[in-house]
Amino acid sequence: MPAETKRAAATAIGAWVLYDWSYGAYTTIVSTFVFATYFTQGVAPDPATGASWWAGGQALAGVLIALLSVPLGAVADQGGRRRGMLGCCTAIMVVCTLALWFVRPNPSFAALALTLVVVGTVAFEVASVFYNAMLPDLVPPARLGRLSMLGWGAGYAGGLVALGLCLVVLISPATPPFGLDRATAEPVRATALLAGLWLALFGWPVSVFVPEAGPRTSWRAALQNGLGELHAVLRDLRHEPDLARFLLARLFYIDGLNTLFAFGGIYAAGEFGLDAQQVLIFGIVLNVSSGLGALGFAFADRRLGAKATILISVLALALLSITLLLIHGLALFWGLGTILGLFVGPAQAASRSMMAHMAPPDARAAWFGLFALSGRVTAFFGPLVLGLLTAVWHSQRVGMTVIPVFLLLGAALLMKVPSPAADASAASQ
Repeated sequence: MPAETKRAAATAIGAWVLYDWSYGAYTTIVSTFVFATYFTQGVAPDPATGASWWAGGQALAGVLIALLSVPLGAVADQGGRRRGMLGCCTAIMVVCTLALWFVRPNPSFAALALTLVVVGTVAFEVASVFYNAMLPDLVPPARLGRLSMLGWGAGYAGGLVALGLCLVVLISPATPPFGLDRATAEPVRATALLAGLWLALFGWPVSVFVPEAGPRTSWRAALQNGLGELHAVLRDLRHEPDLARFLLARLFYIDGLNTLFAFGGIYAAGEFGLDAQQVLIFGIVLNVSSGLGALGFAFADRRLGAKATILISVLALALLSITLLLIHGLALFWGLGTILGLFVGPAQAASRSMMAHMAPPDARAAWFGLFALSGRVTAFFGPLVLGLLTAVWHSQRVGMTVIPVFLLLGAALLMKVPSPAADASAASQ
């Protein structure tokens, strides 16, 4: 391979990994640890109402993602527009994230907050369809797992650095910087500005340096061909029982993971008395351990294979989450929570790797649309069941039992899925 071609390939891989780094700021600051807590504690009339409104917004986002991800993935496949559509989604995420600065600590701003978060979340998930579909074009099949793990590790590292900056620069100082007014929650609102700028700064190279897949066609032709491809994908799903079973298994275990992340901070605060700053520190610790886990498994993925990596990770998460529901000591909570984070990244990254191995090459974005759908179509269900159990039993511990149940159901279904050919060949080496 000529040196210039090698440099171009390395640049494309670096830009792809850097996009995961940029993603980390949105997931940690907006979706999980900072803005979600600010909304329920400071914007909504009360935490219970805020939690229900937030859950409703996430449910709406899940419906929109279900409607958009698969057809847009098919259009991107046929039109040679993965980079352009990824860039468009990223721009929407940046605008929505920056606009969260205008959400003041008053219930009258709740509708604005939810609208921005719903639109930003939809853009986030649809962008991941195009982004994930680029993975198989960057490296040979034997290296897919390693690159996917490195991407996830970069995402957790990016989230860690972004959270650390929020804590050190904006949240912790007794006198907020830049004249920010603590009475109107400006230090917390400024974290959205940091997240938006982070996305803009690190998210653009992937749309420039990663080669486009296939020639560009007109929008009309792309739409016609894409809808035809979508019909073919849905038709072929009936004849792809292993792929269908994998997507069903992922639906359950990713729902468990998403619920764990969405309510982990709330559980830590409610059952173990962590304050807002401690919850933020806990988020940083989780990102460190999750990033280390993803990077560590990156070098074991080729030997273990994607399926084995997912099963090990999901079963470990189920066991650790059950243990966390039984303990009461704060030190044990911190220790087990840190260990739990080691298995989060591998479960997610190996899922992407397994899908890349199993998806037909000529319709990857459309199949990754189904992949995104399997991760979001029931995203409301875990929080809904958790909320119902918590309300009936008046116990967060009882409510959180839904998490290991979902994880174990997903693992049981995955056990019936044959390993991809890449897994089998890796195991034989």
